[in-house]
Amino acid sequence: MITIKQINYALAVAETLHFKKAAEKCFVSPSTLSNAITEMEAQLGVQIFERNNKNVIVTKLGALVIEKAQGIKTDIDDINKICELNSEPLSSKISLGIIPTIGPFLLPVLLPKIKKDFPNLTLNIVEAQTDVLLRKISSGEIELAILALPFETSGFNVYKFWIENFFWISRKEDPRSRKKSIKAKELDLDELIMLEEGNCLKDHILNACKIKNTSKITFNASTLSTSIELVKGGIGTTLVPEMAVNKLLSANPELAKTKLDEKGPHREIALVSRMNYSGERDINKLIHLFTKELEDHKNLSLIHISEPTRQEAISYAVFCL
Repeated sequence: MITIKQINYALAVAETLHFKKAAEKCFVSPSTLSNAITEMEAQLGVQIFERNNKNVIVTKLGALVIEKAQGIKTDIDDINKICELNSEPLSSKISLGIIPTIGPFLLPVLLPKIKKDFPNLTLNIVEAQTDVLLRKISSGEIELAILALPFETSGFNVYKFWIENFFWISRKEDPRSRKKSIKAKELDLDELIMLEEGNCLKDHILNACKIKNTSKITFNASTLSTSIELVKGGIGTTLVPEMAVNKLLSANPELAKTKLDEKGPHREIALVSRMNYSGERDINKLIHLFTKELEDHKNLSLIHISEPTRQEAISYAVFCL
């Protein structure tokens, strides 16, 4: 009979496609992991991995085994979570995903309070794009993620806790920077710096500005910080979420912010989990903490939603690809 330990080892190999890296991930020696996988394959009568000195490949039958193994691991994690409900809230381990356009601006606000109020909580932070985090939630690799809406969230529990709008960032010598607000039609697409394809923020900006033809947008950056540096260097202008404005502009006095005068909210911030996630008590505690801390940091200039909401699931699809 195969063991839970063997299942975890196999999942680690399938994720890394490297026995040594998988062993490091599982905190065992490569020989221990390799022997366990070999024994597992012998017990099942199926070769899960093809391997040589250079490559590890998941076989066709192995892929089916890994899929089932992932489901078993998720169920075991849920059982453990149910048992943890008898303990103090937020006193075990939680893997929390967060997207790059939120993490650098929200985590410095939240982490000190989490550490103070819940010292027994072990928080594993995973930063990645929305589609990656959704897959990790579905597979059970992480429990929760802080994401930005709108995107298709059917098949997930969604707890909204903030809404915000976008600001246009330019150099102060730009005459338009003297305005209190600016319409999307006043922006020059030829100079507008956007994040690269695959980043949800780009989709949110295009949607807020009602931009359908992106052929004139020629500048793409990998991060918001890079976008700001390009604006600072006179390459163009950009749009950033309200939560990021103060941190991005604090060291750049030559730049100005102007509110985007288009119907909002331009994006919503939410905590997302699997539909069958059993840690709703922990989620409610986190939502309360998130809301209170953001209210206490008035310089973030966020608009508060009075009550967290839960979005009903219909069918799963990913909007932010």
